[in-house]
Amino acid sequence: MAEQLPASQVPLTWPHDVLTLCIDIGGTGLKAGVVDANGVMVSARVKRPTPYPCPPDRLVAELGQLVTPLSGYLRVSAGFPGLVRSGVVIDVPSLSRRTYGGPRDPDLASAWSRFPLAAALAHAFQLPVTVVNDADMQGAAVVEGRGLEFVMTLGTGVGTALFESGQLLPHFELSHGPFKKGRTTDALLGEASRRKLGTKHWRPLVREALDMYQRMLFYDRVYVGGGNAARLQPPDVAPLGVIIPNTAGILGGVRIWSMTQASTDQATTRGAGR
Repeated sequence: MAEQLPASQVPLTWPHDVLTLCIDIGGTGLKAGVVDANGVMVSARVKRPTPYPCPPDRLVAELGQLVTPLSGYLRVSAGFPGLVRSGVVIDVPSLSRRTYGGPRDPDLASAWSRFPLAAALAHAFQLPVTVVNDADMQGAAVVEGRGLEFVMTLGTGVGTALFESGQLLPHFELSHGPFKKGRTTDALLGEASRRKLGTKHWRPLVREALDMYQRMLFYDRVYVGGGNAARLQPPDVAPLGVIIPNTAGILGGVRIWSMTQASTDQATTRGAGR
């Protein structure tokens, strides 16, 4: 049985050649790969569709099956599409639905609420595990460490993350705040809305949302990622924005280990080794 470690006992150093299993949990798909200490993927990237309905025990089992072809890693990083604090799920809109894009299911929402995901994964993998929001993990792969850097991911829903001078700040679900006509950026920029509006009418909403966040946050740089970022053009995120590849959701799993040492949005657990 895995034993959860308090933040003060998180290992401060790892072998110079440590390999990390990096998992990107999405509302549409589950992806994973093994990444070296320099942030280079050294395995094939494995993936499978996210199953629905997807209660906690099913997700843990699916991830175990997903990573069966991968080996050699000493620790695990997971990016999760919801609010996570100290390895415990507070809320996850996408996985609280019985069908993709369907209505929120009270039973699934209850099953996910306060679920100790980091501890469950550490028990399954028998290795140290850190779990953060998926936007936090994507941002960890690309931030430059200069000023206030904002990350927005566009996929099934919308994720956000903030970094100050290269340090991960506490996670806020900024996309759940009001945006237009009482609706949130998560609702208006998510995949269901993009399909309904069409990409031509969706892209101006992305630009408008970035302008709103700039007026709110005064960020120095913004990185736009997630599966739907590929539907944008550089002018859509100008003048302060960069469109980042979807692989950042995996590659950020190495840097997140050092970034989460001082973050309250961390959970690290130790197993018996693999």
